This record gives sequence, structure tokens and C-alpha cells, in this order.
Amino acid sequence: GQHYVTHHDYLEYEEEAISGPRILTVFMYLSDVEEGGETRFDYFDDKAMVKPKVGRVVLWPSVLDEDPFAIDERTDHEAMPIISGQKFAANCWFHQRDLTRGRELDC
Repeated sequence: GQHYVTHHDYLEYEEEAISGPRILTVFMYLSDVEEGGETRFDYFDDKAMVKPKVGRVVLWPSVLDEDPFAIDERTDHEAMPIISGQKFAANCWFHQRDLTRGRELDC
């Protein structure tokens, strides 16, 4: 199955984009997984893990409240390998500014 190594959703090169960087992630599980496939947040001592379950939604910030250009290091995360079953999920990233405006301006 798929596995995503530890990463962060904030992309520094987007700071200069019209939309600005990603500031918030919404992640929704669309299937149950028999075994594995958890989303793991490495910052926490207990390695906080969210098990895939249909309809479960996880929300996390990419930036700090006091500085929308400062990465919130606590939200480094990874998708654990799927041992049994299939995982279907969807995500939505919120950016600092209007993402569609850049497209309207042909940027």
C-alpha cells in the first residue's frame, strides 16, 4: 500500500504565490482499513496516531497563530504503511489568501 514519509503541508515556495502558503489541513477518511494506514504525528511523545475510519476527519494547522509565516513544527506527519485493506481519503488545504484569484489573473 501507499506510505508517505514524514512531511509538512507548509510549502515555503508558496509564500510568494498569490494564494500564499497552506495554513490549515482538513483530512477525511473515506474507508476503514483493516490494519495500518494511520496518520502519525511525530512531535508528540506517544507518536499520536489517527486510525482510518469512514467519516473521521482530522484538522491541523500548518502555521502558528501568532505568525502565519512560521511553520508549526508540531504538525509534521506521515501516513503509515497499509498492512491489510485499502485506504481512501481526501484532503483540503486552506491557503492564506484566495487560491482562485491567481487563476482568474492567469497566474
